[in-house]
Amino acid sequence: MRNGFSAGAILALMALPAHGEVLPLSLDRGIAATFESPAGGGPFPAVLMFHGLGSSRDEVGIIFADTARALAMDGIASLRIDFRGFGKSDGDTGAFTLERQNEDAAIALQALAAMDKVDAGHIGVMGFSFGAGAAIELAAAQPVAIKSLVVWAPVGNYHDDMLDSLGQRAFDLAARDGVVGLDLGWRTMALKRGFFDSLDRHDLLAALRAYDGPFMAVNGSDDPYRKYTPALMEAAGADKRAVVIEGGDHVFHVYTPSRSLAPKVIEATVERFRNTLGGTR
Repeated sequence: MRNGFSAGAILALMALPAHGEVLPLSLDRGIAATFESPAGGGPFPAVLMFHGLGSSRDEVGIIFADTARALAMDGIASLRIDFRGFGKSDGDTGAFTLERQNEDAAIALQALAAMDKVDAGHIGVMGFSFGAGAAIELAAAQPVAIKSLVVWAPVGNYHDDMLDSLGQRAFDLAARDGVVGLDLGWRTMALKRGFFDSLDRHDLLAALRAYDGPFMAVNGSDDPYRKYTPALMEAAGADKRAVVIEGGDHVFHVYTPSRSLAPKVIEATVERFRNTLGGTR
């Protein structure tokens, strides 16, 4: 034994996948993306990552970037995107609708499945908050392609959640003026009437019922969106889990580094994808 490690432990560490490449991409329609993979030629299982409303592909507190690295260290590739109008993607934020969000999600899936380093038979999807809706609807639309679904602090009803978050006045202004400026607290943005109109055209619980693959929801114990957990669990298939991060808020306190619960969220997520998609540990 040397430096506290046995020969067996050293060999085990050497067998763990090293982090490979981080590759910025531009997908169809000008969608900015980052592909991250383990070292080696693959093919690897892979995960799509969808950010929340007003955010971008690395997400708050770079929790998506950290998750992508953790996945790569576990032998799983990932692709995270900026929905059009957000981050570095092309497009007008004001023209954002749920239909366009779902179109971007489908484009990302097609791009990921076509990559040489990706095992197209082992692809999962995850989404945070509003982006969880995109993940659920993609899994419903592509139940054969999507082998595992994980959502963080998921939206449960688009219309009701936006009404709670923005207030009736925002809906009224959009209906009257065609556009409304919003202050989300961490950024300002404008959304047009088309966005508000699209909210009633999508039923997330019905979408989840159309997907019978593995499903996991992760919420902080203090997240108001946790109220949707019972309905989501009822709508999900047989392989389902509800994970509660004690003391966590909607964003798992990532804005307060000393209280951040991101490591617990990431660990639970990587473990779930390892067990449902396959990894190297």
